[in-house]
Amino acid sequence: MTRSLRLLLLCSAFAGAVTPAMAQISFTTAVDLALKSSPRVLMAEADVEKARAALQEARDVYIPNLVGGSGLGYSYGFPVGQPSIFNFTSQSLLFNYSQRDYLRAARASLDAANFTLRDVRQAVAEDAALTFMALDRDMQRQTALAEQAGYAALLVRIIQDRLDAGQDTAIDLTVARLSSAQIRLAKLHADDETISDQVHLAKLVGLPSQGLSVLSNSVPELHSPTVDTTRPAPPHSPAIDSAYANARAKREIAFGDARYLWRPQIYFAAQYNRFAKFNNYDLYYSHFQQNNAAIGVQINIPIFDQAHRAKARESAADAAHAEHEADMARDQFFEGRFKARHATAELAARAEVASLDQQLAQQQLDILLVQLKAGSGNSTGVQMSPKDEQLSRIAERQKFLTVLDTNFQMQQAEINLLRQTGELEPWIKSAAQSQSLTVTQP
Repeated sequence: MTRSLRLLLLCSAFAGAVTPAMAQISFTTAVDLALKSSPRVLMAEADVEKARAALQEARDVYIPNLVGGSGLGYSYGFPVGQPSIFNFTSQSLLFNYSQRDYLRAARASLDAANFTLRDVRQAVAEDAALTFMALDRDMQRQTALAEQAGYAALLVRIIQDRLDAGQDTAIDLTVARLSSAQIRLAKLHADDETISDQVHLAKLVGLPSQGLSVLSNSVPELHSPTVDTTRPAPPHSPAIDSAYANARAKREIAFGDARYLWRPQIYFAAQYNRFAKFNNYDLYYSHFQQNNAAIGVQINIPIFDQAHRAKARESAADAAHAEHEADMARDQFFEGRFKARHATAELAARAEVASLDQQLAQQQLDILLVQLKAGSGNSTGVQMSPKDEQLSRIAERQKFLTVLDTNFQMQQAEINLLRQTGELEPWIKSAAQSQSLTVTQP
């Protein structure tokens, strides 16, 4: 029994190793995992840390540094240089007109990095949300196409029997077979798109793509926005704010470069040296002092510097370019948001039309099924047949597929509009706050 138990455990472990895990994730879990593992977010966070360090560097120039060293060496005759056992030097900036501008530029650069990080997080969240919804749509579409393929195959068999009985023509059979082939082609295309969305979502969340599925009921409700041209425009997006902060940083750098000439630069300096006694200093100096120290300030006034004058013009041109670039991005953003509002309303109307069309087809199919079950009750009218049933089922599934596509297009437009209006993060937070990752093994 012991050997049998060991063999059973070994087989179970092997089966668990070779059987792929089925991972089903919720909407908020997918977005959270994407924000934590996205290389774009990590790069933006590194840029924020770099900008914070640059600001600290601009501030720390006023703090004296301390450098220690040693210049040990032997000299013969008159001592050459100042060989010291050890020495310490300290320097710092006391006053510079341009440094204040450089500090403001560093603060603006940090603001730009933070805005960029927020924009990247929103872009990654939008990508994860759309991919999650696309995979949800793909799964429903696969089910509908499988049902439609079954109806088409049954229709081919029914028309073949009717052709053998002399009730249908060869053209009817060819049309049915063509419809079945088109459905199979659509199913293959849908399978490829499902795998592509599955792989993309897996890369976003950092999970294996095989067996990855989504919880359909975990997506927060989307409300169709209303177009109100009288309402004041919402604030800029983080990308626009980052562009203006970057332009402000370059303008401050240009101010600092322009204030370089004819303005004093004051530095603090201190030095201590302990000279060695074995370098013949006492032979040539009557009052040799082994410990030596100096402290003071150094004042520089740049009077003529053509290279720095040209650099100031370069910085001013760079700042002007950044400001105009930010203005252009702002105008494109407002124009795109205006178009997105109207496109979302139009897609919502199209989705409603498609939904009503699918409901009408379902109602007609239900009436047909009742007539097939109970008979038409009218011997002179057209009798319903199994062929009509399959044609109605195929048509209803086709309209259901149209509903899926139009609803997904509307969701894409609505999420894009949420991002442009700054409402994407509150919408994501409106979902369940904690939804655990469910992993099951078949």
